[in-house]
Amino acid sequence: MIDTIGVDSAQRYADANRSGVELVRSWVDKLAIDCDFEPKDAYVYTCDPSRRSEIEKEAEAARSLGFEADVLAKTPLPFETAGALRFRNQAQFNPVQYLIGLAAAIEAAGGRIFENSRVTRVDSGSRWRIETGRSHLNAEHVILATNLPIAGSVPFDRTTRPRCHIAMAFRIAPGTAIDGMFIGIDKPTHSLRMGRDREGPLLVVLGPSFNTGHDGDVAARFRQLEDWVRNNLPAGDVAWHWANEDYDTADRVPFVGEPSKKEPGLYVATGFNGWGISNGTAAGMLIADQIRGRPNPWVTLYDPTRRARKDFNKGGDSQSHVASLKDIRPGEGGVIKLGKSNIAVRRPRTDRCTLSRHPARIWDAP
Repeated sequence: MIDTIGVDSAQRYADANRSGVELVRSWVDKLAIDCDFEPKDAYVYTCDPSRRSEIEKEAEAARSLGFEADVLAKTPLPFETAGALRFRNQAQFNPVQYLIGLAAAIEAAGGRIFENSRVTRVDSGSRWRIETGRSHLNAEHVILATNLPIAGSVPFDRTTRPRCHIAMAFRIAPGTAIDGMFIGIDKPTHSLRMGRDREGPLLVVLGPSFNTGHDGDVAARFRQLEDWVRNNLPAGDVAWHWANEDYDTADRVPFVGEPSKKEPGLYVATGFNGWGISNGTAAGMLIADQIRGRPNPWVTLYDPTRRARKDFNKGGDSQSHVASLKDIRPGEGGVIKLGKSNIAVRRPRTDRCTLSRHPARIWDAP
């Protein structure tokens, strides 16, 4: 990141994420949120001895930004590694349980949360009008934290790009839990940590990322990930499997704030590059300061009006092209050519987004 945005901006980015983590830590303590929060060391590792110099270089960069970073000969993982970078005392917790606790705190303080209320329109006027079905709300300020913003005059579909990871959670035997959070730099990359559900502890593993909508057989990725886990870790039955999606930006920094001076009071938060918990919390802190008219050192860093590549997301390359409507079975979909345009069609309804269907029965829009 230092090479991409420079030392000063990288320092502010590091400060913002550290502040986000510390705010999460303080809220968990202050609000007594039951989310399995615990301090854990985080590791970046390699299994390739020739890449140890990369680990050492990354450690120097991290220390220059104020992180406590140690270079280790190996990690506390049950398979052989050739070197690792360790960040002490990071935060591991269940984000869903954390959000449930935050929601309860909001309502206890007099806030209102409307679930199952799909926003269909956001219009400006003397105040912002948010429509949902037959109802609406009026507000002075609107924050679009919808992964990709759904309203406003500034589009982000070209300056952000979606990518996916597949993830699996495995039952584990007593005494086999890994201690820490781990991400590998070798290809294919893997990320590991512990979690738990109602039945007990889980080993959670993520596979390598891939461009959303560009993979015709995501089910194969699940098989490959399971094979890797069983060859390297003492894992039991598969308890859960899923795919998650992140939005990236060209400079690896999110877009946060007001995207247009012509639409005051409308804020966006998007492009978290896979670091949504710390960046998302920092984004909330920044927007809160902007709404209250307070200075914030991260305004220019996250500025959604900064210069950005307009061709970062080129789209296309869908794996769902079909020759005609006759090739689409009821309840399924595909992409057809209509003149020079690609039109996604699903029986019984139509969208205008390039979709991808694969054997795992996940629908993606690149």
